[in-house]
Amino acid sequence: MSKHPQEIRIALLARREIALIDVREEHDFAQGHPLFAAQIPLRLIEAEARWRIPRLDTPVVVYDDGEGLAEAAVEQLRALGYTDVALLTGGLAGWRDAGFELFEDVNSYSKAFGELVEHNRHTPSLPAEEVYALIEEKADIAILDARRFEEYATMNIPSGVSVPGAELVLRARAVAPDPDTTIIVNCAGRTRSIIGTQSLINAGLPNRIFALRNGTIGWTLAGQALETGQQRRAEPAQGETAEDARAKARTVAYRAGVKRITLPELEQLRTETGRTLYQYDVRLPEIYARGHLPGFRNAQGGQLVQETDHYASVRGARLVLADDHGSRADMTASWLAQMGWEVYVLDADFSGPLEQGPDGGPPLRGAEGRYKRPYEGTDNKAAAMQAYLDWEYGLVDQLVRDGTHGFFVI
Repeated sequence: MSKHPQEIRIALLARREIALIDVREEHDFAQGHPLFAAQIPLRLIEAEARWRIPRLDTPVVVYDDGEGLAEAAVEQLRALGYTDVALLTGGLAGWRDAGFELFEDVNSYSKAFGELVEHNRHTPSLPAEEVYALIEEKADIAILDARRFEEYATMNIPSGVSVPGAELVLRARAVAPDPDTTIIVNCAGRTRSIIGTQSLINAGLPNRIFALRNGTIGWTLAGQALETGQQRRAEPAQGETAEDARAKARTVAYRAGVKRITLPELEQLRTETGRTLYQYDVRLPEIYARGHLPGFRNAQGGQLVQETDHYASVRGARLVLADDHGSRADMTASWLAQMGWEVYVLDADFSGPLEQGPDGGPPLRGAEGRYKRPYEGTDNKAAAMQAYLDWEYGLVDQLVRDGTHGFFVI
């Protein structure tokens, strides 16, 4: 059984559920793939498929680029119990021959969405040289690193503090309580700094707020040194400041059309077995492990926005987000809604019975077949970093040519 690329495109435009799975290794996937494809290499289907495609009757379409992997993937998925599995007619070449766009790199549609946000909202940014000058003159600035803490600890902008993306609205004012302090948000490249900066602007913080243009890539290309091994973390806001953050985040979520549900209403969604339902607690892993609602997996909110194709591999599925404070879930949901997802925030009481420990997800992938991101680590070549930036700059135009994204920007 096979499905023509046009059938896949219609499903995406109609927002019907579909899991379009590239079964090549990640490095090959990064050379070109459809916008909403998710990547599960053939060798990891048994380990990852049930976690990433939880409903066995989900329409699943697999492809390769002529390597002979897709047919084996179909057999593996059927052996795991999937009942609606098909090949993409002609594989990746068939998609290309149909005149449809191929997107490079990984997490491509999240990155394209970030570029669209900057394009539509004119998200303010400062070049690396200007930020360096502000640091040197000891200006009243706070540099907030929106990546995962592990990435921050590998290398960071001097004086920067770790505030992973979904934590920004809750923690920024703990780092910069004075509204006269200029806040600069950075990541390794562009997406998380754009989304983080725009999150604080959307939430109405009174400070002047900028993205570090091109992140640590831009910093390195400017010939400026990074710090390594730092452990600075922002504390959450307390008292009235925390309540203000909660209220601001809820307003942003409302503007984006995010729905709110209670636990009894969630139970009703759980009974609707004809729809895929992802349930994510968007807090930091160490907080999640200390106690979380049963049935909820962990995905830091900023990473859920950055790596949506990995965490929610079924396009058209529902997502329910949970958070014991509310601001993290609301801000994360506001972005997912703008990315075309049906997303809910759970109004839940975390004082009841909770589960502890990790969520039991598949083990982290190793180095085999991995695509080396030009923004990771400290040993990237200048030409590769610049080529990556040039690719990101072109994503808005590519979204126009592709025409399936369904994004909007509030």
